[in-house]
Amino acid sequence: MGGDLLGDLLGGSDKNILSTGNPEIDKKLADGLPLESLTLIEGENDTGKSVITQQIIWGAMKGGLDVDLYTSENTSKSFLSQMESMSLDISDYFAWGYLRIFPMHTIGFEWGEAEMQGILQRIINHIKNSKAQVVIIDSLTLLTETTTQSDLLAFLTNCKNIVDSGKTILITLHTYAFEEDTLVRIRSICDAHLMMKRALVGQKYVMIMEVVKVRGARKTTGNIVSFEVHPGYGMKIIPISMARV
Repeated sequence: MGGDLLGDLLGGSDKNILSTGNPEIDKKLADGLPLESLTLIEGENDTGKSVITQQIIWGAMKGGLDVDLYTSENTSKSFLSQMESMSLDISDYFAWGYLRIFPMHTIGFEWGEAEMQGILQRIINHIKNSKAQVVIIDSLTLLTETTTQSDLLAFLTNCKNIVDSGKTILITLHTYAFEEDTLVRIRSICDAHLMMKRALVGQKYVMIMEVVKVRGARKTTGNIVSFEVHPGYGMKIIPISMARV
């Protein structure tokens, strides 16, 4: 484990739990997400999917875990800048190789079904051969715009098989981009499911994370946490009584 020494210096972590590094969020997740699991983070645009993902990456770094991030949302530079604006500076972890970022968007290149099948398989092969214990795909939406349901489910089944061999995989997706039948199948494959929403409370919007399920959770799931994001400060948890809609 590349970050073992670093994790020990930082206090280490529960061997079976992936902490977010935020105690209030961990509490809603039954102490954190289970390691060696497949997690789905689902929601529409601007509902906080990437914010939660960034928080989980921070927790993984603090826990001494190596992370691979496949992103269609950012370049390496913009992602590191976003993390810094959240008061989660991981530039040193990136420089030391504990975090590797793989931008998936290619300007001016059209992905057809055949190309997409090849890309999905290359990602699976890359994950299998990587030293990273935690893998994040943000987001699955781009990768599935031109693929079939069967290819998508085969990709997720491959992810599940990789998880069974010891890795932890988190996938984000936009709810609008998938048929309901496909969403039901995706949700059933995953071990944990976080639903992100955005709600108007008074005169401002807050982001809401609902814990739909967590495999093997010792505590009741279905918990809800609401938060705001402030540039330069990061995530601010809002008491649920204030955010309830």
